[in-house]
Amino acid sequence: MFDREFEWSELVRFATYDAPGPTLGIVSGRRRQGKTYLLDALVRAAGGLMFTATEAAAPESLREFGAALAGFRGEPVPYRFANWDEALSQLLAGASGSAPTVVVLDEFPYLVRQAPELPSLIQRQLDPGARRSGAQVRLLLCGSALSLMGKLLSGNAPLRGRAALELVVPTFDFRLAARFWGIPDPRTAVLTNAVVGGTPAYRREFSQDDAPAGPDDFDPWLVRTVLNPARPLFREARYLLATEPDLRDTALYHSVLAAIAEGNATRGGIASYLARRSTDLAHPLGVLEDAGLISREADLLRGNRSAYRIAEPMVTFYHAVMRPAWGDLERPGRAADIWRRLRQTFVSKVVGPHFERLCRDWARWYAAPETFGGYPATVGSGTINDRSGRALIEIDVAVLAQGEAGQAQGQAGRPEVLCLGEAKWNTVLTPGHLERLTRARDLLRDHPSARAGDRTRLALFSGAGFSDELRRLAARSPEIVLVDLERLYRRE
Repeated sequence: MFDREFEWSELVRFATYDAPGPTLGIVSGRRRQGKTYLLDALVRAAGGLMFTATEAAAPESLREFGAALAGFRGEPVPYRFANWDEALSQLLAGASGSAPTVVVLDEFPYLVRQAPELPSLIQRQLDPGARRSGAQVRLLLCGSALSLMGKLLSGNAPLRGRAALELVVPTFDFRLAARFWGIPDPRTAVLTNAVVGGTPAYRREFSQDDAPAGPDDFDPWLVRTVLNPARPLFREARYLLATEPDLRDTALYHSVLAAIAEGNATRGGIASYLARRSTDLAHPLGVLEDAGLISREADLLRGNRSAYRIAEPMVTFYHAVMRPAWGDLERPGRAADIWRRLRQTFVSKVVGPHFERLCRDWARWYAAPETFGGYPATVGSGTINDRSGRALIEIDVAVLAQGEAGQAQGQAGRPEVLCLGEAKWNTVLTPGHLERLTRARDLLRDHPSARAGDRTRLALFSGAGFSDELRRLAARSPEIVLVDLERLYRRE
């Protein structure tokens, strides 16, 4: 097990919770994050029951569950249940004992699609009368369909307020992913992360422990794994959409994702790319957001704007690089030639935006407190309208302050800007980039959305380095923060 100490400790606490009656827990997260691995280890350690649902009709699932429950209890004949209400009653009726019994229903969304009444039936089994019965079942519902799992405990859902555990198993962040893949070189780590992100299964099962050995091996590694039609990673992005139950018109959703991967981050830009009206995209964008495939990030410097970004790097890579050349890539032996043609697209449309996201993550979670002169309450991106220059200045990394109202919020409720940053993957940054940030800081001194001042730091992030003149300026001024790849990955 790698890193999952927090998740494991919470599962153990839940499994050993000594109280009468059944207790409910929800475990969710995107696919391939190790949820089943954790729960299988828990069931083995606790001597519990793990039932993994399949895409089947309700009667078949009931038969499979009846056989699994009978086998767990050592019964010679499988149970025959007429419905899930009967199955749940039997599960709880025979579970009383001196120690809690852990029961895991994995791939729970499959069961709900067959029997939509299942959450209501579980709610009835969790009523106070069942709790007084002494049946100590620790029931864990697990699934990867984030749209469905997120609705189990929301609003007026039957299970709202019934769960004692709501555990989301996250992907590894960029530093953990580099450690997990065993990649010490930061440049190689960024490139690899831009393709496979922090999903653990892509290292083990999907690439057979094949990791790039260094910068010179990244291109060959990509050709022999992700772009290889014989490897599972080749079709993974397509399967991620196919397994989401709410994504029915997959062609439309693929087109929306392709528009975002091409750099169209606003709803208007996406609509223009698809030749549709902006209002037509409210539903597909909402479904993709609920499924965890895209995220909507507010413009921190212009409150009425937001940007859509793809949340899964593998999906971005597929739509920006693989999908336009899919027919050629499916033919074995063509990947190396095709990759040479598409590599610049990868750098500009995949690595560049991904590097900006890593820089924002570094500013939020890894930068030392003194780096920005205060604790970052919010980190994101933003835009500033420069009317005098008739230009829109894009800020890749905007850091807003934390504090009490009237102090960190600044004058008239405007948040204080701790840092403005620019991130470039393949460009050596110079004093010209610093001047652009200085201009942005000046414009924010009297800005209606945020307040900058002399203590606002100017940060420059680069994957290619900095000019000597810029380094000399940074050495003389604590307001200038330079972050290269080494600093991005080392402990402050």
